[in-house]
Amino acid sequence: MPQPMPQLDLATLHEAIAAAVPDRECVVWRDGRRTWAEVAERTRRLAHVLHAHGLGVRGKAAHPWESPHDHLALYLHNGPEYLEGLLGAHKARVAPFNVNYRYVDDELAQLFGDARPRAILYHACFAPVIARVAQRLDRPPLLLQVRDGSGTPLAPGALDYETALAEAPATPLDGVHPDPGDLHILYTGGTTGLPKGVLWRIGDLMTGPLGLARRDGTPITDLDEAVERARRARQRVLVGPPLMHGGGTWSALGAWCGGACVVFPGRVDGLDAADLVATAARERVTRMPVVGDAFARPILAELERGGVELPELRTLLNSAAAISTDVKRRLLERLPHARIVDVLGSSESGFQVTRRGAADGPFVPTPDARVLSADRTRRLSPGEDELGWLAKTGTIPLGYLGDPERTAATFRTVDGERVVIAGDRARLLADGTVEVHGREATTINTGGEKVFAEEVEGVLRNLPGVLDALVVGRPSERWGTEIVAVLRVAGDRDGDGPDDAELRAGCARHLARYKIPKAFARTRRSLRLPNGKADYAAARALAADA
Repeated sequence: MPQPMPQLDLATLHEAIAAAVPDRECVVWRDGRRTWAEVAERTRRLAHVLHAHGLGVRGKAAHPWESPHDHLALYLHNGPEYLEGLLGAHKARVAPFNVNYRYVDDELAQLFGDARPRAILYHACFAPVIARVAQRLDRPPLLLQVRDGSGTPLAPGALDYETALAEAPATPLDGVHPDPGDLHILYTGGTTGLPKGVLWRIGDLMTGPLGLARRDGTPITDLDEAVERARRARQRVLVGPPLMHGGGTWSALGAWCGGACVVFPGRVDGLDAADLVATAARERVTRMPVVGDAFARPILAELERGGVELPELRTLLNSAAAISTDVKRRLLERLPHARIVDVLGSSESGFQVTRRGAADGPFVPTPDARVLSADRTRRLSPGEDELGWLAKTGTIPLGYLGDPERTAATFRTVDGERVVIAGDRARLLADGTVEVHGREATTINTGGEKVFAEEVEGVLRNLPGVLDALVVGRPSERWGTEIVAVLRVAGDRDGDGPDDAELRAGCARHLARYKIPKAFARTRRSLRLPNGKADYAAARALAADA
């Protein structure tokens, strides 16, 4: 197991910032405003609740895929309680993990069977499914139910969250000392198989994806330096993407690590662009994470509708999906004081490459990013004309919970460096920039040629009248697999938007002939999951009927 460098932990840093700026706003949602001191106290109380029920850390792990902690499941919509759950767990040395709130009983039971939660923090609206699934677990977990206005009664045996906090001490836990080596578990979305629990040391997570670093990229490991940086900060970060996925959690916790206030839009069970933009204006937010066109297009429509200004907004941080070039250009026209930063990474790697501005050019690698050869045995040099694999070294996870085989396959040693290879294909160009071709899982082999779905999708989304596009493979007698594009087009009537000939002509200006879709399916439905990522399962079902 790698030897970690000196680092900070989330619980200690948050307490120190709260002591330095106790009355500054820490989290805002609707009419609720909690200061740093208030959040620090509430999370101490939650740590006491967990500790009183026997949860904590039990020795040390013998292997990188093992967790010595008890686990807290977070089955919540966005809101202050989600962040309190993350922070309170770390104060009790309990490992928190995310739960996709769209899961039905069997999916939830599979996830809990893998993660083995000793406690579940959930919104009241999920009480019926929690009551059913909890009966299927080997050991009954502690249930903490958060009121959400649904009026759903407590699940059998559950504790009301606010009542439990009110009855717990507000002091720090005696004899419990959070450590940078404590685990934070991030479950993948399951787009390439069953969800996998990625085991991050919280110290690595902070100096990696959470951005606890200086401007030159070197990590901040001194508590006084981190607190002074937070004391000077005045950022306000509006988090619209779900915290149940890595990008949302990293945006929120990264904001806290820098002393920023986290703001949530009023609606948290789905995207409401009008609400999002109005909240950004009212709360004078300075940074907003988005997820591709699924967020960018509705935000742009609200800005072009007029009546709302965002003069404080400086950064739109885009991850997990692409924003079309035209949408970027129009956003920057409406927000001339802001910048758009594209970041690409994964649950296993954090951010690996970045790109700024409206152009869809190559990415700039982070200092720890690597491009490996196709056989994954060596590091490529700039200009080698080989399609390889995007990888990352430095602050990376330990492995996958309970899975030594996948841990060994994904976390490898290449040229003396421990690296993670999450599955993105890439080419290292002569000037040191990186041309990203997309996930191997979305690569389509048609007639002996490999086609990267994301490349074709990018072209289609930039064609007039196309609002969104996903590209999938469909069985074909002639090609083995043929390419099918599933489109959401502008207009409300059948026949609106470009016809097939116009789409093929538009593709032909940018793509080789074998990459042009053989068929086009159209839908009025969104092609995105709640986190903005592509819903390839729905696209494949539509393509099969086209």
